[in-house]
Amino acid sequence: MAIKNLFEAGGVVMWPLLAFSVLAVALIIERVRFWVKINNRQNRVVREVLNLYRRDNVVGAMDQLQKNADLPIARIFITALELEEPNPEEFRLALESEAQAEIPLLKRFQNIFDTIISLAPLLGLLGTVLGLIVSFASLNIGDVGASKTGGVTAGISEALVSTASGLVVAIFVLLFANTFRGLYLRQIALIQEYGGQLELLYRRRYERGDRTYASAR
Repeated sequence: MAIKNLFEAGGVVMWPLLAFSVLAVALIIERVRFWVKINNRQNRVVREVLNLYRRDNVVGAMDQLQKNADLPIARIFITALELEEPNPEEFRLALESEAQAEIPLLKRFQNIFDTIISLAPLLGLLGTVLGLIVSFASLNIGDVGASKTGGVTAGISEALVSTASGLVVAIFVLLFANTFRGLYLRQIALIQEYGGQLELLYRRRYERGDRTYASAR
């Protein structure tokens, strides 16, 4: 079935479903690019930064973080390392507070995805109801088999096409939304792991009394 015929058969609800589809595709592309960037660079950057910090090269670690400040984990590390000689508790709180500040970016558009997943099937159901209304309005008792039954067929077609379209949109968005949710949860776990490693290194330096290089100035 051609796209034009599909929209004619699906009725008025096809237009908001089309708008949802275009919006979802645009947001999915943005999220895919975001997560690809993080997954391609984050592990390498964190390893380099931790190795530099472990070798007392705090300035080098900060330079590496500044070059990759578009990564959430880099911004989290920068916030903690820029503190002026914090104690371990202050250092930990800086890591945790900045990690919380990054959560909205990691979960960006999730509410929109959830809204589309919820509304698309409802719009399909609305199309079903409208199609059935058209079918029953066109059905005349005793006139079955006559030319007026064409309206019944058109109404049933509208009901089926709109329902299927709503489900397709919802399923498509749901697959990506669940994928992004899984990436978000994995990222939170990695932030906790990497933050814990940096906190441990800082605590050891602090306990040695090496406060001169404990923070980047």
